[in-house]
Amino acid sequence: MKIITAKRLEGEHEMAREYVKTHILFPSSLLGLIFLLSGTGSLIYQFMFEDYGWRTFVESTALLIAGGCLGWGQTRYHQYIFREYPGYFAGRLRTFSRSGQKRSKREVLLPELQHPGRNLVPLYYTLGVAGLLGAAALSAIFGHVYYMAAFLMPWAGFFWAKMYFWRELMAPRKQ
Repeated sequence: MKIITAKRLEGEHEMAREYVKTHILFPSSLLGLIFLLSGTGSLIYQFMFEDYGWRTFVESTALLIAGGCLGWGQTRYHQYIFREYPGYFAGRLRTFSRSGQKRSKREVLLPELQHPGRNLVPLYYTLGVAGLLGAAALSAIFGHVYYMAAFLMPWAGFFWAKMYFWRELMAPRKQ
C-alpha cells in the first residue's frame, strides 16, 4: 500500500513539475522577453528623440524592480502550492492535456485549495496589479519615463522574476 501511495505522489509531483514548466515558465519567458525588448526599445526611443536624464534611469529601474517584486511574490505563492499541494497543479495538467472532444461533460472540477489566507489571494493580486499600473501611470504622467516604457518595464520585471525564482525547477541542483 505504501509503495503505491509513494508512486502516486511521485507521479503527481512530476505532473505538477511539468505543469509549471509548460504553463508558467514557458509563457513567462516568452512574455518577459517581449516586454523587455519592447520596454528597452521605448527607452532607446526616449533617449534618441526625447529628454532622457538620471530621473528616467532611476524611475525605469524602479519600475523594473517593482515588477520583479510582484513576480517574486506570485512565484513564492506558486512554490508554496507546488510544495504543499502538488495534486492541484497535476490536476490542472490533466485537465489541459485532454482535448475538447475527450473531456466529458461531467468532468470533475479541480478541488478548491484550502489553506490559510486563501481568501486574501485575489485581493493581493488586485493590489499588486493596481500598484504596478499606478506607479507606471505616475511615472508617465510626470514625464520622466516615456509612457510605453513606463507600462512595459514593470511587466518585464514581473515575468523575468518568475523565471529567475523558478530556476531550481528548471535545473535541479546536484547534491
